[in-house]
Amino acid sequence: MRILLVEDEVDLGEAIKRSLSRDKYVVDWAQDGTQAWDYLENPHVHYSLAIFDWLLPGLSGMELCQRLRQSKSCLPVLMLTAMERMEDKVAGLDAGADDYLVKPFEMGELKARLRALQRRSPQLQAQQLQVGQLILDYGTATVSVQDEPGTASVIPLTAKEFQLLEYFMKHPNQIIPREQLMNQVWEIEADPTSNVVPAQMRLLRRKLTDYGLGDSLDTIYGLGYRLNLPHASA
Repeated sequence: MRILLVEDEVDLGEAIKRSLSRDKYVVDWAQDGTQAWDYLENPHVHYSLAIFDWLLPGLSGMELCQRLRQSKSCLPVLMLTAMERMEDKVAGLDAGADDYLVKPFEMGELKARLRALQRRSPQLQAQQLQVGQLILDYGTATVSVQDEPGTASVIPLTAKEFQLLEYFMKHPNQIIPREQLMNQVWEIEADPTSNVVPAQMRLLRRKLTDYGLGDSLDTIYGLGYRLNLPHASA
């Protein structure tokens, strides 16, 4: 799941990104509103959730929300602000924010509010995703293999392996080019010329092999990669 974080306080932005990345989110961090809008307009990148600070260089958090809603985007937005007045909260919600968090806050509350936004969003409501024997649980950020009805083994995945497998499970039996994986599973600032995709794919395939599913992740030479499993949503 990919999040756009827009926060100009460097220490806070780094702390939020670090904490969310540990929870296996892909996090793009912009430090001003104009850069954030450029990210949102990128046709190759799709966000599931957004966190906007209220006061930002360039476009403010409110202006970002207004532009989003004017463009008919339903992207769930959590607004961060140091302003506690009721009229400020009303203004933020009227601008299009879905929730509101006053600084300073605990990271646990931030994550709880993001989970609540996820549950309320029609596009994000599913708490589990199942493809063949693989079951991805968003609540625990784990992927398990169903050994037999009623029993499952959790695969010990790194954050990037989890993000890759999540993307494949959302697009089962589709050939996904390397460039598409870079756009969707790696942060915008990642080096697009690096060998990171095939390296991570080898590691992921090795983990799946340990659980009897090594043949399920195909390399289609010259085209990309494919998760080759029967599809069943849960």
